Amino acid sequence: MQRTALEYRADIDGLRAIAVLSVVAFHMRLPKFPGGYVGVDVFFVISGYLISSIIFSQIAASRFSVVSFYERRIRRIFPALFGMLAVIGVIAVIYLLPSELINYSKSMLAATTSTSNLYFWKHSGYFDSPHSKPLLHTWSLAVEEQFYISFPIFLVLVRKWFPQRLKIAVVVLFFASLLTSEVVVLKDKTSAFYMPYTRAWELLMGTLLSLSMFPRLRAAWQRNLFSFAGLALIAVSVGSYTEETVFPGFSAILPCLGSALIIGAGESGGSLVGAALSWRPVVFVGLISYSFYLWHWPVIVFQKMCVFVSVNDIVPARYSMMVSQARVDMLVEFAASLLLATLSWRFVERPFRVGPLKLSGRPLFTLTGAVVFTFVAFSAGIIWLGGLKNRFPSESVRLASYLDETQDNIAMREGTCFIDSSGHFEDFKVDTCLRPEQAKRNYLLLGDSHAAMLWAPLESSVSNAHFMQANTSGCMPLVHQSGAADCRKMMDFIYETYLAQQPIQGILLEARWQEKFMDGLAETVSWARKHEIPVIVLGPVPEYDAPLPRLLAYSVAWSKPTLAKQHLLAGGALLDAEMERKARDEWHVPYISIYQAICDGQECAEFADAAHTIPLMSDTDHLNRFGSLMTVRHLLAKGKLQLNTRE
Repeated sequence: MQRTALEYRADIDGLRAIAVLSVVAFHMRLPKFPGGYVGVDVFFVISGYLISSIIFSQIAASRFSVVSFYERRIRRIFPALFGMLAVIGVIAVIYLLPSELINYSKSMLAATTSTSNLYFWKHSGYFDSPHSKPLLHTWSLAVEEQFYISFPIFLVLVRKWFPQRLKIAVVVLFFASLLTSEVVVLKDKTSAFYMPYTRAWELLMGTLLSLSMFPRLRAAWQRNLFSFAGLALIAVSVGSYTEETVFPGFSAILPCLGSALIIGAGESGGSLVGAALSWRPVVFVGLISYSFYLWHWPVIVFQKMCVFVSVNDIVPARYSMMVSQARVDMLVEFAASLLLATLSWRFVERPFRVGPLKLSGRPLFTLTGAVVFTFVAFSAGIIWLGGLKNRFPSESVRLASYLDETQDNIAMREGTCFIDSSGHFEDFKVDTCLRPEQAKRNYLLLGDSHAAMLWAPLESSVSNAHFMQANTSGCMPLVHQSGAADCRKMMDFIYETYLAQQPIQGILLEARWQEKFMDGLAETVSWARKHEIPVIVLGPVPEYDAPLPRLLAYSVAWSKPTLAKQHLLAGGALLDAEMERKARDEWHVPYISIYQAICDGQECAEFADAAHTIPLMSDTDHLNRFGSLMTVRHLLAKGKLQLNTRE
């Protein structure tokens, strides 16, 4: 039996579950979900289908009202959103430092007025330093609201002036938006990601479904085939797309078409995929998916920023190397998000939609206006008051100013010899970064950002030596590379082309090492030995579970001088000792312990100067330019910076 467009469909709630879990998995950086961000596109198709079904059924019955439509949107979107903003706003006032609170307040202002997409478009890309933006995820809500403000008006005008051309008008609008999306994404990926006119076609794909413009699938085998194909398209995009994928544009067709196939197949009857999506636990996740989406990202951000639960809190030190902070974060974030989403759905979403708090007409608009005014006034007040600096001692504010120092990027030669996540291998300046000096011993500093942070002090402090630089963000300096495309290009160029042509005195390998890279490092050392290229391995730096400047700022504000020490991850010392042993007993190469230059037993230096005024690091694991210089000078003073030479 064919279902009507307005009949409740459990399989659509199941599809919502797939969408939200994909987004959550991506934000938690699960390696098998690099394209999980397409879950938002699945949401867009679902939303377009359901909302358009309601609109067109009311148009057909000649009882469509723009005001009534906006009432439903307010009841659906704003209660849970405002509840989240209120709670996160309180947490932000307690924990965020003044400059961070100002930025948060600006984003809250944008989220309240449904302009988040425009705010984040002006201030950053979606994938750029996301963990400093607790409300980044609200961009998609803004896109939807901007679409639904204009779409009903568009329909009313078409109905008035071209009543027989409604379907044609929607089709034209769909293709205009799709083609615009592809053109814009090739020129400006950030604009294409955030703008409503480049995303409208995704919602309109659901609209086309609601207009019954696709053939009905009468046979069970057809429904199974199309629904399986739809699930496969979503799975392929979730599993194979990355942050480097040119997206949205035509790339977004896969997850959107996959969603449409599942929805369309379900209109005509059941299928195996529909039955799986209708399983009660899956449906429940779909029912709370909106609140789950709202809460998961702020939870992730504040756990990353403040680390409410540390691996050191729940795992004995001797096992901390086996359980990473990232895994603890994932478990805490998922559990907290699921709990908060369930509470939000039960006590906020449902009462305002179908319960005793359901309002309509003037009371609803009045209450909404009052809440919006309150949030706007709150945000503007914090901005005007400079982030409420009096919450923290002046020394805390000064220490926090070392978070992500831009001068550190200059010292690392970012964009020239260090290619960060926003750059490409083609930006690498070979003549600048790999030019040897005839009168000096020439070494190549190869690795990721941890290597880049050492270049300036090595070049300025080590006499009669010149350090060439080839660094890519998140890129292990391994001969056989499985990393991102730019990382593979860099390492292929160095190992296959550059080192074959340019004799040097040695390679310094440095990165944010982990146990899983030890086999690859051993293979790289073996490759270098076969090619008669000396290798020096530099070890890991100490790591914290929250940015060191923030911990030091909190330690002053809360009078807890040992706070940073409590958040030092024990796994770094164990990994350093293991690498030192392997370098000595298995690889037979010199090993320079960065860790031991900073830490003496259980005590690690937290400042880059004797007066304890400059934090050693800019975040959780990167030495700033002051810390790098201090470390290199300490290694030289202790005679630990011994380099191989090739005469």
